Amino acid sequence: MTKLVDSSPKPEKEARHGRSPLLLVGGAVLLGLALSLLLFGGSLLGRGQSADTAVFQQLPAQTGDAKVAQLPASSSEILDVGDTAVNFYLHDLDGNVVDLETFRGQPVILNFWATWCAPCRVEMPALEAAYQAHQDDGLVILAVNAQETHQEVTRFFDELGLTFTPLLDADGEISHLYNVYNFPSSYFIDAAGTITAVHRGLLTKQQIETYLADTIPNAN
Repeated sequence: MTKLVDSSPKPEKEARHGRSPLLLVGGAVLLGLALSLLLFGGSLLGRGQSADTAVFQQLPAQTGDAKVAQLPASSSEILDVGDTAVNFYLHDLDGNVVDLETFRGQPVILNFWATWCAPCRVEMPALEAAYQAHQDDGLVILAVNAQETHQEVTRFFDELGLTFTPLLDADGEISHLYNVYNFPSSYFIDAAGTITAVHRGLLTKQQIETYLADTIPNAN
């Protein structure tokens, strides 16, 4: 008996051609997703801007970010008593730029702090008392906050009834510049811009007055 053999060509090309459109469509989808992520970033994943970011984007463009106007001779230099305080620019809670140099001619306490720092909370009333007591001496207290939000700093100052000036060190640049490695830390600066005292840790009312005696000639 003769065995019949089907010698007709197998439809390999047709099968391959049938899969090709699917591969092309899949590749196009992946390419589209990659381009979308590049163009739109995290917003496609549900990560929108926070309210705090929006606050700073609404600030006038000319205010700029935190800036250092004068750098030490060496990046490793540690500012100490007798050195000239390094000038800088930071935002206050109203979006204004505060320039340390503006207060030349007045005594300044430069206080580095954070809302989560328990000793900072303890010493704040003593700083407020000193601020009120030395208004006639022109005392300025600049409270440089460590990388926290506008809302957190506002709540903290409202809660404690503080009336001196908080500044927002959003990226920690000024804290780093002043070699602040623990909170609170305070620099006392006289009218000539010279650092008269550096205190790392909790300040008491008595300590503040002792440092101010060396900072403000003939303090009341």
